Amino acid sequence: MDRAPLIFGSTLFLVLVLFRHMLEANPTTHMLVLLPLLAASGYLVLSSIALHRVRINRPAANSLVLVAVFAILFWMLPRNIDASITELAFKAAKFTTIPLLVGGALALAWHRSNPYLQGFLKANALSMLGVLAFLYTHAPARLCSSYLAADQVKLGYGFLWIALALCVVWCWPLFFPMPRAAAFEEHSLSPARL
Repeated sequence: MDRAPLIFGSTLFLVLVLFRHMLEANPTTHMLVLLPLLAASGYLVLSSIALHRVRINRPAANSLVLVAVFAILFWMLPRNIDASITELAFKAAKFTTIPLLVGGALALAWHRSNPYLQGFLKANALSMLGVLAFLYTHAPARLCSSYLAADQVKLGYGFLWIALALCVVWCWPLFFPMPRAAAFEEHSLSPARL
């Protein structure tokens, strides 16, 4: 077992717990820094502990990926974000469900899930981020009562920039394939091989 991801993921989780008040003070750092890093900490810890021991089939992997998606959707709702600041039960749920149900589930299942499901979820993530960007920048009232309207608009633009960045990252291999893959394709299609 590789201990580096376990140590780094555990340390990251502890740092996020210690600095949670600073990160939760602003909706942009709360939703675009704290929540993804919580998922990353769970991904690192679960991948180092169970990835080589647990073998799951494709239907189970698809189910785990869907569990992660529903957990993400739950924590994207403004009502739940507000509750995670003011209510202890929601705060505890946030710091347990996001590392386990999002990061842990994706660590165990993403690479074993159906490629069509992966593509569908990536496209859905881009559209969801676009809708959230529009919603947070054009809402006539505050969606999160714990934050100011100006901070809400900044969060909307943050969603937009993340959607654009993910679009570039996910589309880049389609237009600029990896050199090894291109060399492998040329080698497999050479006249001597045919």
